[in-house]
Amino acid sequence: MAFYDDVLINATEFIKKRFYFVSIRTGDKPKSTQCTHFFTVDNELVYDSFFNDFGPLNICMLYHYCVKVNKKLKSAALQKKRIVHYTSCDEERRVNAAFLASGYMIIYENYTPERALEVLSIHNSVDFIDFRDASVGMPYTIELFDCLKGLKKAYDHGFFNFDDFDFLEYEHYERVENGDLNWIIPGKFIAFCGPHNKTTVDNGYPLHSPEAYFSYFRRHKITTIIRLNKKIYEASKFVNAGFAHKDLYFIDGSTPSDKILSQFLNICEKTEGAIAVHCKAGLGRTGTLIACYIMKHYKFTCYEAIAWIRLCRPGSIIGHQQMWLENKQAQMWAAGEEYRRKLGLPEPAKHAKGIYNYNRGPEFTTYLRKLKNHDVTGISHKVDTMQLKDNSAVSTENDEETQGDQLNQIKAERAARSLLQHSTPCSARTAFKR
Repeated sequence: MAFYDDVLINATEFIKKRFYFVSIRTGDKPKSTQCTHFFTVDNELVYDSFFNDFGPLNICMLYHYCVKVNKKLKSAALQKKRIVHYTSCDEERRVNAAFLASGYMIIYENYTPERALEVLSIHNSVDFIDFRDASVGMPYTIELFDCLKGLKKAYDHGFFNFDDFDFLEYEHYERVENGDLNWIIPGKFIAFCGPHNKTTVDNGYPLHSPEAYFSYFRRHKITTIIRLNKKIYEASKFVNAGFAHKDLYFIDGSTPSDKILSQFLNICEKTEGAIAVHCKAGLGRTGTLIACYIMKHYKFTCYEAIAWIRLCRPGSIIGHQQMWLENKQAQMWAAGEEYRRKLGLPEPAKHAKGIYNYNRGPEFTTYLRKLKNHDVTGISHKVDTMQLKDNSAVSTENDEETQGDQLNQIKAERAARSLLQHSTPCSARTAFKR
């Protein structure tokens, strides 16, 4: 027992004599032996924070982790060894690592979230901390258990399938210079950053016009765009290109009225094809309304919906928007039951294809590989002193900076740090439009 107290915070056996997860108190790197292979992803799979948020790690990082673990378990050289995923005593890294290991067990070993948490708790001396929203001040939290339940429900509904998952597409289009968009529900919802009238780089931040999205939206059968922020571009640009466009404006950082919520759900339920939803940053207002649809039509709890949306698009749903969703959960569940009863519909069927599936063909993946490295010069916004808050004033291009502006600036600076490490230059405009 002294060994556990002095060295290990937890020691979890997930697969008997094969796969383990441990947290180590000391800073020493454990050395592999003839019987044991140690590995860590603490410095490989790292969350990009907005403010005080630190996870969960996104769905693409979970994919990379699962690929790594599967390769190790199938490796001839490691067949007779125990595979041990170790992490540090840092509480943020530790809970992210626990999510990865537990997520693997849910997807590949048929674990329930309850079973995963139970096994994690057997030899564990320190509780896992909660994840929090992308703001400063009082945290709005979700638990590791919420994330595992959200992942499990999404998996059971066919929202994703790691046997058919194009990680290159996720990694390419999540970048601000390539559109800053993420799929949330396969064939139904994309969340993306609000377009501008012209494609340009403004003060170091890449801005995309509606035209920049046409090709991708057509290829993925997006038929409708829903704008939640104030007018920054002409809706006619989308309409003249054959897309439907709806405006459901409410204040940046706030929650929608019952009327807007009803209109949003009505549009989504009547629309054929997929829907691209945006506010200014495509995080707060966008995530909040999509979460309502998920609660109504898939009976996720509010925390499961928040967890899943953040796995797809980190930073989504901010501050009191989380509490508002909690208060809407029972209403959405009842509305979903009534909706299915009236139309004689069964419970939602499992999606045949998950997000980022390979339906586009090999040419698209080859194209993405060519565009893997990009360089955007001059993205240098300083965000250390920013704070997210509700804004009573709504922004246009010239108004006072709002929450959405701050989030976009953080993404821009984050991109700059990452892109400086790449050696293949390509302008922001060319990279997205090619």
